[in-house]
Amino acid sequence: MSRIDAATAARLVAAARAVRANAYAPASKFKVGAAVLAGDGRVFVGCNVENASYGLTICAERAAVFAAVAAGVTELFAVAVVTGLAEPASPCGACRQVLAEFGKGQHVLLAGTKGAVRRTSLRRLLPRPFTFADVERGRR
Repeated sequence: MSRIDAATAARLVAAARAVRANAYAPASKFKVGAAVLAGDGRVFVGCNVENASYGLTICAERAAVFAAVAAGVTELFAVAVVTGLAEPASPCGACRQVLAEFGKGQHVLLAGTKGAVRRTSLRRLLPRPFTFADVERGRR
């Protein structure tokens, strides 16, 4: 897949919007849903899950990526992120880094409550990710 068509984008955003309802956010009240698209067309979803020990909280994007990996997927084509904000919000830095591990050229769809979907790419959001190539260089 070199580009994401309108129907696929709509399906991915709808999946993220639906799973957002399951988010567990008693502290922040900031519910987020995410859906990632594998190269074979499968969609994996995740929502944010907060914890009283704040450092143990997991973002929706990482939850979706981890669900994909648990199913054997290690290459992702796109991600959709839906929040309750009027204007779309971008993934945090940690999520950008995790997403980059599974496809630096991913399409990114950001949606809020106004209905508009902003399209961007992971390369734009994280132009120079830390990679295992960096780790290998450090071992030399």
